[in-house]
Formats: sequence, C-alpha cells, structure tokens
Amino acid sequence: MKLSGTTKTILIIAGLLAALAAGYLAGGHRHGVPGEGGAAADAKVQYTCGMHPFVIQDEPGICPICNMELTPLKAGTGGQGAAGERKVKHWASPMDPTYVRDEPGQDYMGHDLVAVYEDGGSGSEIVIDPVVVQNMGIRTTAVERRDLRRMVRTVGLVTYAEPLQHSVNSKIDGWIERLYVDQTGQMVKKGAPLLEIYSPELVSAQQEYLLARDHSRATAGSEFPQIAEGGRRLLEAARTRLKYWDVSDRQIAELEASGEVRKTLVLYSPFAGVVTMKKALSGMRVMAGEELLQVSDISRVWVNADLYEYELPWVKAGQSAEVEIPFGVGRTLRGKITYLYPYVEKETRTVKARLEFANPGLALRPDMYANVLIRGEEEKGALSVPVEAVLNSGTRQTVFVVLGEGRFEPRMVQTGLQDDEGNLQILLGLREGEQVVTSAQFMLDSESKLREAIQKMRQPKRDAPATPASGEESLEDLFGEPTQKQDDLEALFR
Repeated sequence: MKLSGTTKTILIIAGLLAALAAGYLAGGHRHGVPGEGGAAADAKVQYTCGMHPFVIQDEPGICPICNMELTPLKAGTGGQGAAGERKVKHWASPMDPTYVRDEPGQDYMGHDLVAVYEDGGSGSEIVIDPVVVQNMGIRTTAVERRDLRRMVRTVGLVTYAEPLQHSVNSKIDGWIERLYVDQTGQMVKKGAPLLEIYSPELVSAQQEYLLARDHSRATAGSEFPQIAEGGRRLLEAARTRLKYWDVSDRQIAELEASGEVRKTLVLYSPFAGVVTMKKALSGMRVMAGEELLQVSDISRVWVNADLYEYELPWVKAGQSAEVEIPFGVGRTLRGKITYLYPYVEKETRTVKARLEFANPGLALRPDMYANVLIRGEEEKGALSVPVEAVLNSGTRQTVFVVLGEGRFEPRMVQTGLQDDEGNLQILLGLREGEQVVTSAQFMLDSESKLREAIQKMRQPKRDAPATPASGEESLEDLFGEPTQKQDDLEALFR
C-alpha cells in the first residue's frame, strides 16, 4: 500500500513524539521520585571529632586538627532532619520560658518568640552523639534556689568629720600683735586664747561704749522718761557693736568696770580640737573675713570606703562594717554605714561609703588607710547557677540547657548578683530544676552557630515554585504547544 507524503509526515511526527514521551517518563521516574539511592544517601553515616565537633566527614578517619579518631555521628544530628516536618506545640519567650503564646510574635521585653515543638525542643537546639558528649567532657548542674552572700573587702581613708571642722577669722581689719597658737597640730581647748589683734576701729568702738555708759548714767535720773530711755538704748547699741566684733561679755564687763580702752583684742577659740591649718603670723596685717586658723575636733572621725560599681547592690546604709587598723594587731572597730555618696569619683570610678567612729585615744588619725570589711545584704531564695555556666559575649548572656538524649538548647538569660562562692543569680531565662552545661560551652556554642548556618542553607525557600508533579504538564513545558511543535517538526523533515 502506497502512502502519501502527508501521511508519511504524520506517522514520523507521531513516532518521534512517542519516543520522546517514553524517554522523559523514564527519566522523570528516576529523578522526580526518591528511590533507593536517595534513601541510602540520607541514611549515610557521618563521622565527627569529639574535641572539634565542627569537623564532620563522610568517611572514618582522623581529625585534621588533633589527630583523634573520628566517631560516628548519630543520624539526624547536625540539622539534617526536616525541621519543617516537626509540629510546633507553642511559641515561647527566649528569656522567660513561662511566657507562652499560640502564635509567633514578641514578648513583653521585645524579644522575638521562638518555636517549641511537640518533642520538647526548639528550632535552635543541637544534637550530639553521647560518645562525643563524653569525649568533650561536658558537665552539667541543676538550676537551684539558694541564699547568696558576699563579703565586700575594700580600703578606707580616715578623714575629719566635716561638722566638727571650724574656721577662725577676724571680723575687723587690723594687725596681729601676738600669737598664742603658733604651730600646726597644736591641741587647743574651747575658750583658749588664740591671738591678739590691734584695730583702730576696735579702739574707737571701745571709746564710744565708754561715752555711751557715761551718758546712760547721767540721764538715768532724768524726770523725762524719753531721755533716760534714749541713753539706755545708746549704751545697748554700743554693746551690740562690740559683740558683733567677737568681743566677749567678760571683756565688755571688764571694759565697763575699768573704764580703760585696750589697744588689742584677744580672740578665743570657740571650739576644742587640733589646729589643722595656720595662716596667721605675728605682725601680719589681716583683712576682715580673712581665714587665720582651722580647728578640727577629731574625737569623732569618718572612714570613707571605696566601693566599685558592681559591689553597690550588696551595700546599703545602716549595714554593719568592721575597720581594721593596719599597725594595730587585733585592733578592730565595729560601726555602721551612715551614708552612701550619690556620685562616682571620676579618678577611681568608685563610690564612697561613709562610716562614723568614736576616736578615744586618737588611734584613728586623719588620712590614715584602714581595711574595711562590709557584710553584704543577703539575697534569700535566689534562682542561681554557677558562674561558669554562663557565656558572656558582651551584648548578651547565654546558657546551654540539657534536653536529654544528647540534645542541648542555647538560651539567653538575664543575670543579677554574684556571690563569693561563684554562684550567679538568674533573673530571667531559666526555671528551677532545669539542667545547664557548666563546661565545654564554647564547643557547644561554635557547634550551635555552625549547624544553625547549615540549617539555614539547607532549608528550601518558601517562595520557590513547586516541582512539576505530572508528566503531562512537563511535556507541555518541554515541547510547548502541540501545534507549534508539529509545525517545527514538519519543517525539520521537509
């Protein structure tokens, strides 16, 4: 039977289409559907180093860093499991596990919530083979509540009690005729003479007082009461003027009784203490208000102790403290903190804590150094972990929580006080009874970051288009519209 040209062309096109379709379906069956080869690849055992968990190889051997023999890595570790197939149980705060929500968002501190899956883990957990855990020397401890105590040992400086420091000066211009106190460090009693000062103004004031005295006596018997009252008031004004210039009542009484004007005025010490500063010199001219001497009472002194900023939470006003004198064996003074200064010394970056002590025998001398021991305020029932369990990166603090079966979860925490025994208070991030890692955290931290990066690279993008599932759609994409492909084939075989 003889076929026409058109019939031959149609038969050729049909044969080619059938051959191409069969080949494509055969290839799609091998590449589109996971077969034994894919399962075998997924089940392939990998090997890692117990000292360097980031070393992972497909074959056994030795670690290129420490030459240790590699150990098998349990299947499913290293972030190879399909995280998308795990079902999310709820969303929790990374700092407060008790803050739970049914959908993603942020907690009350502004942190993004993390997913918690039905198996108890989170998306950031890592899984390490128990053999590797043993080789790494990982130790754990429980999060417990305990009483935190701290003894603050520091150095203090003995200084003058400021309310007991006094300045001696003259209220009139004049010249110093004589000094009774002529050296610094001299002890003076209250009412003791300090110096004699000559002042023309003082001489005039004494003369005016004597004239007022005589006038008051002369007008005291006047039959006019206004005149007698005027004389009395004039005398009182002259007396007040002398008092304002620190002339004592005894000196005024002697002046009134003797009627003789004294050339100099004696200044008496209004306080008892030691002379800590002396500017006055014999024969020196002084101006009104000029400071001549300083007298300080050291029967009671202050001790200013230096506290670093991290020690401030342990110290409160009213706490008991002890001061040890370096040169005196067994000399310990007990007192209380009376005041905490509200600023930081810019030179030493410390805060002053004031202690007040009686000073019988003057054993405590100003500017003397002393050892200070302050019993810090106790923090009862604080949730705490050993300080070595916390990794401090400078911007955040992290601990590794043990989830069991070789699983560990990095968790951010907020810390508080640290006591003398190396326990660190946990304010947020952990619950009582949880187990945390206390050694080899740096290896876990590097492993966590490495596997997190690998997991992000392996996760498929949600916006990527789906792989064609049916052979018909793929054929259309491959060959285009039937009419166009038929025209191309006909043009090819013409």
